[in-house]
Amino acid sequence: MDNPVIGMFSNRSFWSPFWAWFLAQICKAIIGFLRTRRIDFGYLVSTGGMPSAHSSMVGGLATSIGLEAGFGSPVFALALFFALIVMFDAATVRRAAGHQARLLNQIVDELFHEHRLSEQKLAELLGHTRLEVFMGLLLGIVTALLVHAVSA
Repeated sequence: MDNPVIGMFSNRSFWSPFWAWFLAQICKAIIGFLRTRRIDFGYLVSTGGMPSAHSSMVGGLATSIGLEAGFGSPVFALALFFALIVMFDAATVRRAAGHQARLLNQIVDELFHEHRLSEQKLAELLGHTRLEVFMGLLLGIVTALLVHAVSA
């Protein structure tokens, strides 16, 4: 009898998005290091930044499913539209939330200097630019192609 947990770990459509996400987070850490000359392990779990790990993950998932089940299959259509929703959200809703957080932090800074308020800051790096989303998507596609080529 096949163990479903073991089966998941031998599934290329599991590893493709995992490695795509992991590589995107590593890229963020490297870019952050080049920008600040400081090692910050926070980039390995951060949201926002170049490239979009969310886009990379869903791009890798959709590509892998397309390679496994066929690009004309219903499950690929599901993965494709899931990816489009995630990428749209990353570039619009989450980006807008990041802008709002930046503005609220600015307001709190101004009020803090005049009154006694909490210095707690909101996370500002939440969403992505279209370029970050696109680069994440490309990274996801390339990663899925590599995973499938290596495990063929």
